[in-house]
Amino acid sequence: MTNQELYDFIARFDASGLRKLKLSQGDFQIELEKAAPAAAVPVLAPAAPAAPKAEEAPAVTAPLVGTFYAAPSPEQPPFVTEGDRVKKGQTVCLIEAMKTMIEVPAPCDCVIETVLKANGELAAFGEALMRYKPC
Repeated sequence: MTNQELYDFIARFDASGLRKLKLSQGDFQIELEKAAPAAAVPVLAPAAPAAPKAEEAPAVTAPLVGTFYAAPSPEQPPFVTEGDRVKKGQTVCLIEAMKTMIEVPAPCDCVIETVLKANGELAAFGEALMRYKPC
């Protein structure tokens, strides 16, 4: 199983309704398990209607579960900062999963409006990492 196949497998498990999964393939074995969902707290009063939400800017999202890194190494500056103009395909951050660094590219020519994750913070599959404004 290649690294990319493994990442895809983990991402699909994370997005699924399954709570536990075990896979054996020759000498390779992996076991995945999600924490039990928290018990629901009953709502006693009806919630106030939500104020109309302003349109959120599109986001660069995590392609897999892993650790967010804003720079290629601790001594180097971040790939991008708020207000930076980037080109489609330019690396904007890294996600580390199982000691492998995955470059996250800009989806289009854009300006980075907000970086939502702190360096070294865990990122979930599909979670917004930064918001951008297309150019």
